[in-house]
Amino acid sequence: MPEHESHPHLTRKREELREKLASLPLSPGVYQFRNSKGKVIYVGKAKNLRNRVRSYFRPPGQLYGKTLVMVGHIHDLEVIITSSEVEALILENNLIKELKPRYNVNLKDDKTYPYLVITNEPFPRIFLSRQMKRDGSTWFGPYTEARQLRSILDLIGSIFPVRSCKFHLSPENIAAGKFRVCLDYHIHRCKGPCEGLQSEGDYLRMIAEILRLLKGKTSSLVRSLTEEMHRSASELRFEEAAELKTQIESLKRYSERQKVLAEDGCDRDVFAIASAEDDACGIVFKIREGKLLGSQRFSMNNTGGETREELQAKVLEHYYLETTETVPEEILLQEQPSPEDEETLAELIADKRLRENQDGKAPRILVPRIGEKARLVEMCRRNAEHHLEEFLVQKQKRGEAAREHPGLAALGAFLRLPEIPKRIECFDNSHHQGSDYVSSMVCFEKGNPKKSDYRKFRLTSVEGSDDYAAMKEVILRRYGG
Repeated sequence: MPEHESHPHLTRKREELREKLASLPLSPGVYQFRNSKGKVIYVGKAKNLRNRVRSYFRPPGQLYGKTLVMVGHIHDLEVIITSSEVEALILENNLIKELKPRYNVNLKDDKTYPYLVITNEPFPRIFLSRQMKRDGSTWFGPYTEARQLRSILDLIGSIFPVRSCKFHLSPENIAAGKFRVCLDYHIHRCKGPCEGLQSEGDYLRMIAEILRLLKGKTSSLVRSLTEEMHRSASELRFEEAAELKTQIESLKRYSERQKVLAEDGCDRDVFAIASAEDDACGIVFKIREGKLLGSQRFSMNNTGGETREELQAKVLEHYYLETTETVPEEILLQEQPSPEDEETLAELIADKRLRENQDGKAPRILVPRIGEKARLVEMCRRNAEHHLEEFLVQKQKRGEAAREHPGLAALGAFLRLPEIPKRIECFDNSHHQGSDYVSSMVCFEKGNPKKSDYRKFRLTSVEGSDDYAAMKEVILRRYGG
């Protein structure tokens, strides 16, 4: 309920709030609204702090939905002046993650899906990870379709001899002869950089080719490999030319399986939004060389009162702040952004392109209504609608499950699980002075004990008093297959 203003203390706080509104700067920055308990209930950014913050304090008849309710709870405000809109956007994003204000839109992306990582080390490794870290590595994804990810990994493994070991291949370690080639070398799946049989320069050239593949530059990669094949053949290096021919054929087969969405071969991102009452979903199609390289989905709740234009701006800003993908030359949107949002987005992307050693130019931002580009946006919109329908069905199921099993629902929320835990298995270990280790497992289904699935384990690999080793053995025996 809104705060009551008749109390002297509340009246004084409202007067202080009016004084702050009168002295707000015209600068870009971030603003925070607090309730009567001092808790931050909303964080926002602005190109002009004075105009933006004052817009919340209009007559009640000009405010709607969530905004009207929120304004009734604003007791204090703070502003942080920044040097640019992009700096304000980054700060807003960080504060929302840290504070989780009640009235901000709750936006979730596909980060639980796997990424493909190329490490930042002398002889980079390639592997999958579900947790993205800002460690200097190159990240691709998230990949929402397991089939697409398997296809990419199979292709890389079949034509590029990337090392699979975890050795630290520093020049000193290689020169000291600390490592020996493994089976991968003998079956021609690795060229033996661990023993100095492949130079770092040659290995990094291979990684550069893999990067082009993952960025969707298949056609240009095929052209450069074809030129290299002809050069090798003309220099009578026929075995090398044959290997390159095999790589080219594999790349062409992979490229033919990709769905062509645009005949012009342009690189572009396509965005669309679908909304319903207090929920919304967004999707981006990543199109490279006219082919669909992948997509990423965003789910949003607590969206009441937000227009599709505002929700689209949140998705765009979140995506280009967080993505590790290179920015394409063109961005297609479903809704026309406000001049302020478009300016912020252009500045954000130009800054990102500069940091990634691109040209620093903002891409073309278009809102097509007819033609081939409009068809791409409509296809993206239909996928967003489908994702929203799935999201609402899952939300309804979670609500029903929460009413039936409130304790499990609370546990699932605390652990940030996508749904309530239907089955829980609990382990505990015991020993007698470091020997005779045993472990027991109890099981619960839908919150009730299932004694028929209780298990006991006699542990055999643990030496001395080592609870970590004991837990490792029982977990591997239970789930290691």
